[in-house]
Amino acid sequence: MPEYLPFDPHPRAPVPLPPALSCDSQFHVFGPRAQYPVREGAAYEMPNATWQVARQLHATLGIQRGVIVQATTYGADHTVVLDALAGLNGDGPRRYMACANAAVLIERDDAYLQQLHDAGVRGARFTRGGLGISFSAAEQARAFARVKELGWYIKVQPEPSGMAEQLDAFEALDVPVLLDHMGRADPTLGDADPTLARILELFQRGNFWVMLSLSEKISRAGAPWDDVVPLAQRLIAAAPDRCVWGSDWPHPVSVKQPPNEGALLELLYRFAPDAATRQRILVDNPARFFGFDPA
Repeated sequence: MPEYLPFDPHPRAPVPLPPALSCDSQFHVFGPRAQYPVREGAAYEMPNATWQVARQLHATLGIQRGVIVQATTYGADHTVVLDALAGLNGDGPRRYMACANAAVLIERDDAYLQQLHDAGVRGARFTRGGLGISFSAAEQARAFARVKELGWYIKVQPEPSGMAEQLDAFEALDVPVLLDHMGRADPTLGDADPTLARILELFQRGNFWVMLSLSEKISRAGAPWDDVVPLAQRLIAAAPDRCVWGSDWPHPVSVKQPPNEGALLELLYRFAPDAATRQRILVDNPARFFGFDPA
């Protein structure tokens, strides 16, 4: 199994700090391995990135809400997410929620799904093909049905080449659908990119949302990722009430040194220079989409 680079251990606070109750709408937790065994056949394993470190990161960034996304590393076993939710939320108001891996919809029973729901899981992520979890047509139909029964949302991870061809399987859904990583549209193509065109089309349906994330891997130019700014601004202009932001910490399967999270938040400020739009993306939109408890 290849070794991937760990996150930047010295995150810095962005300037300025984000608004109160800002949300990191996608981050992951990993390890320690002795406590959370990697599933057989996992496509990758990451260095430890525990919920305790994530909590410190968010404190530095001024982030007060978050959504843990289950990694394919653990498949349908969500123990690492359940423990993270318990640790991060404690006995106070629920400020952390989670998104399951869609494998759980096929491999586990209703009681387990209810356990996840009670802990704060509200969605299921369908991951890209290269990560080793796939479904037959019948299994996918059953997974979609269980999402609707639970009142969850569906999250779609794009292929590295973009998600234009993936979206046929999801376009007819009548549940909320969150498209990860700006669909991995090619920022050099502008409106000619087929993924961007499909996302803009699906925005018209009202139930499709987009995650502003993974800029460091989408960019063709490299830091400070100037070429991604017009792409993100195009998406925000098309649906400012259906965009959320995620750090993607600790940046799984990175073969280059992952960026500092403070720099990623400042990049979002370039996507959305005005305070009102930042408030939507960081606070209002995620609160509505994920269903956070009132402040």
